[in-house]
Amino acid sequence: MDRTPATAYFDAAEALLKRVRDTQGDAIETAATWCADAIARKGLVHLFGTGHSRMAVEEVFPRYGSFPGFHPMVELSMTNHTQVVGSNGQRQAMWIERQEGFGEVILSNYVLRDYDVMVVFSTSGTNGVVVDVALGAKARGMKVIAIIAAQYSALLPSGHSSGKKLADIADLVIDNCAVPGDAMVDIPGVDVPVGPGSTIGNTAVVNAIKCLIAADLAARGQMPLVLASAHTMGAEASKQRFEDTYNDYRDRVKVLYGA
Repeated sequence: MDRTPATAYFDAAEALLKRVRDTQGDAIETAATWCADAIARKGLVHLFGTGHSRMAVEEVFPRYGSFPGFHPMVELSMTNHTQVVGSNGQRQAMWIERQEGFGEVILSNYVLRDYDVMVVFSTSGTNGVVVDVALGAKARGMKVIAIIAAQYSALLPSGHSSGKKLADIADLVIDNCAVPGDAMVDIPGVDVPVGPGSTIGNTAVVNAIKCLIAADLAARGQMPLVLASAHTMGAEASKQRFEDTYNDYRDRVKVLYGA
């Protein structure tokens, strides 16, 4: 294939994935061990992200190839982008995610335990809400894992009155290896790059962690209830697996509401 903007993007994406694989392996393994420890004792791995980082939350659970033990936390006020303008528009979402104090309001909905784990996704790692959530999780005794674009985040000031960014708070930082500004492809006649990479990095990181957790749980004799299609395990078995998985998830998360 001739080199085109499309092939340039593929090349950049491959390079990003290689950076993740070559530089983040130890951190990914540590994250997986912490998460498996929490899930094995019926704890939860909480997942939080705003903006397009919410896609990483949904990549973890629920979907094919995923299993209970994770608690996705997505606030529509900061993640509903498709309206763009008008009610529920992008301007509002971007303003809300910068508001300090909102993260603690979100956490106050739940009973959180010190043996749970909090994973916070944010390419910049600087906005008020994600910093709030990380600080709140730490205050509750949880380990905090930040998945950020480390090089980009280092260039930016904190958007929180504490002066801290996610990288300053987290017990473990995983770099999604996105470039500063996220977009990766320079195109003649276009004034800025096109084609972001953070979603690719986030997806690779969380699925690598998920695979390691599954192996760890299986080695402990706690086979995870992995959601699978009819193609994989047959129609009836797949249908039953969904019921079993959702029931298991319900039992795990009821503690969040004091049940």
